[in-house]
Amino acid sequence: MIRFANAGVRFGARWIFRGLDLSVASGTTLALLGPNGRGKTTLIRSIVGLIPLSEGNRNAPSLIGYVPQATGEPVRYTVLDMVVMGRARQLGVFGSPSGEDYRAAHQALSTVGLEDLSERPYNRTSGGERQLIMLARALSTGACTIVLDEPASALDLANQSRLLGILRELQSDGAYTIVFSTHLPQHALHLADETMMMMPSGRIIRSQSAKILSEPNLEELYGVPIRRVPMSGNADAIVPLLDSPKPVLPAGCCRGDRNHAY
Repeated sequence: MIRFANAGVRFGARWIFRGLDLSVASGTTLALLGPNGRGKTTLIRSIVGLIPLSEGNRNAPSLIGYVPQATGEPVRYTVLDMVVMGRARQLGVFGSPSGEDYRAAHQALSTVGLEDLSERPYNRTSGGERQLIMLARALSTGACTIVLDEPASALDLANQSRLLGILRELQSDGAYTIVFSTHLPQHALHLADETMMMMPSGRIIRSQSAKILSEPNLEELYGVPIRRVPMSGNADAIVPLLDSPKPVLPAGCCRGDRNHAY
């Protein structure tokens, strides 16, 4: 269970979010959507515990597997070494990886389909492979809560499908609680039980993904016309109409200065 009560984070005089009430039940998946600069990464890092709240209360598991955005120069470790680093909490300050730690790392790499890369230098892997390696590192921790910051940002379509398949497998028996941010509402619709939308106006709304990911909500979120197209089976396609005029939003739709997620 993850729970925020009246939570806020401020950088200087600017509140990134404030008055946020949030709960994520164990075994469920929550997607975070919002435009650039709206505070998704700040919220993700606050959930993990890397950024302290400026006000309010946070309750979260003591052990969380965290997958950050892919940034910076890759380090000169093997892929296996990078994944074993996820076992640091079990090792202690002066500990060295044991056979159990390496077995956990190999199992995590097998889960994401990259065990054959275990001895490859990490700096010789692609951006998409690094994202999956970071997911393997999060899984190797043994945490039952996995938090991911835009995990598909460096992935091509095939690897996006691969990532979604891995996350869906993890959530299939309810053993994992998953929170992820994304700029791809299709992923939220495909994977998340619920979606939280951090609107440009400052308000935050949340509901079941199939309900909240409507054309009006998505158009308000991103400022471009969007169509949700029924497809065969149970899936819909979410299609942005790029280079189109901005939609005319209903008067008063962006009002409100409190953030509530129910």
